[in-house]
Amino acid sequence: MPPPARLVPAPYRAAFAEPAFRRLLSGLVVSHLGDGMSVVAIAWLALRLAPPDQAGLIVGAAVTAYALPAAAGALLFARWLSRAAARRLVLANSVLRAGALGAVVVLHLLDQLTVGRYVALLAVSSLLAAWGTAGTYTLISEIFPAERRLPANALVGTSQQAAFVAGPAVAGLLVATIHPALVLGLDALSYLLLAVQAARLRPPAAGGRPSGARPTGRGFRILAHRPELIGLIAVTAVFYFLYGPVEVALPLYVADELSAAAGLLGGYWTVFGVGAVVGGLLGGMLTRARQWPVTIAVIAGWGLLLVPFGLAAPVWLTLACFALGGLVYGPFPAFSLALFQNAADPADLPAVLAARGVVTAAATPLGAALGGPLVTAFGAAGTLFASGLGTVALALLTAGTLLLHSRVRRTRPAAADR
Repeated sequence: MPPPARLVPAPYRAAFAEPAFRRLLSGLVVSHLGDGMSVVAIAWLALRLAPPDQAGLIVGAAVTAYALPAAAGALLFARWLSRAAARRLVLANSVLRAGALGAVVVLHLLDQLTVGRYVALLAVSSLLAAWGTAGTYTLISEIFPAERRLPANALVGTSQQAAFVAGPAVAGLLVATIHPALVLGLDALSYLLLAVQAARLRPPAAGGRPSGARPTGRGFRILAHRPELIGLIAVTAVFYFLYGPVEVALPLYVADELSAAAGLLGGYWTVFGVGAVVGGLLGGMLTRARQWPVTIAVIAGWGLLLVPFGLAAPVWLTLACFALGGLVYGPFPAFSLALFQNAADPADLPAVLAARGVVTAAATPLGAALGGPLVTAFGAAGTLFASGLGTVALALLTAGTLLLHSRVRRTRPAAADR
């Protein structure tokens, strides 16, 4: 019988062998668990605070506020943060998240928490999220050479998806016994732990020059010379935008159309997380996979798996679809980010990833903001159905565009020969 270490694939063993990466990952695992609980707590607290006739709009505003300001922060703070060391970006984001979410708890305990204050604090908490993500993946680029980054990305992404296994389930149980604001307090504590780990981190510059050595504004200029990355950003942004209404519609689908409690909402996110963990770990092995076929397959698969929500499918079937949706989506984040890591030096990477974040970080919350009016107009099930159909249409449009582009490229040399 092989020793336990041999049961772990070699790319992952190599990633765990790096002490700096182990420390970073330990902090990320805890903070991701806190975010997994917040997936349920943010929406459920918004439902508690909202007037009944404005539930969809308030949930949409809360979900949007927890993510959309990251795009603004990526632009507003570029002058200062694109020069910062990667670990300081992780540290700054963690401290801001912990402080703002902790303030929600304090206002709740003082009986001073209103919808406006809640949404404002969620917005403040997300201001540095794009820079925190940029810092995380820049650290991976500093620790590992290019050929070893995809497995490390997959471990980080899988820890985030694994949070959807335990986090929502735990939050569903906690919300049934304590106030959802206190669950957000646990998320604040998780970010404090990440801040401690980031402060202690001293990564070797194994992947290239240390970050923070280049002037600002390079991110968009680098992307301008990589049209394939621009195309990937555009398709990813539309994909995330079409996903955005799901985060608003699903809590209302559970609460209104199924007349169920927060535990079932946690169940949906938990089965999604189980699928995503498996898909993410498999994705870490896709070192030779082609970029666009994987992208199109993920988009089409996710869209098709949302369609049953609009067809009055039983709960067991929609739960199974959400689990398969996680499996399909799992490889996408690590695969996509590896392309960006390999497109720029570590010194440029914070600016490149922040430029990417300006677009992608805005996409999901903008979709979530649209989700509120959509749910009001068409109902939660209709909104989930429309999101699925729109996502499938995006996959077909992307595939058709790529086929047309490939055909044009093949005909040009033939025309030149004549």
